[in-house]
Amino acid sequence: MEKRFDPIKNKTGDIIEYLMESPDIPENESLKFKIRLCIEEAVENIVSYAYENGQGYVVVGTAVNNGRLVLSFRDEGVPFNPLEKDDPDITVSAEERQIGGLGIFICKQMMDKITYTFEHGCNNLQMELSI
Repeated sequence: MEKRFDPIKNKTGDIIEYLMESPDIPENESLKFKIRLCIEEAVENIVSYAYENGQGYVVVGTAVNNGRLVLSFRDEGVPFNPLEKDDPDITVSAEERQIGGLGIFICKQMMDKITYTFEHGCNNLQMELSI
């Protein structure tokens, strides 16, 4: 299941709901919570930072391969590999911690695998979770 959203400005909620309504999303509430949180983080980052003024597209999709849910996100925005960002130091208080990076850190903890590539002018982010 795959869909293109263009332009993405003001469509964060629509994109998240489209993915969460996929028949590939499991019914288990605990898994749904994890999945939704990670979808929200990925979509919010793309909508907020990939394109100036949200004038661009994102192609999102879901699939199930070998018992694993695969969430995919593709855009032609500014190249950005969220996996290169250092994990936040969660041993310090929120006030002392640098801003940013906590959402991706949480996704890395919740998902089994996250991959990023930049190919043919596109950011490609995939997140996988055993279901």
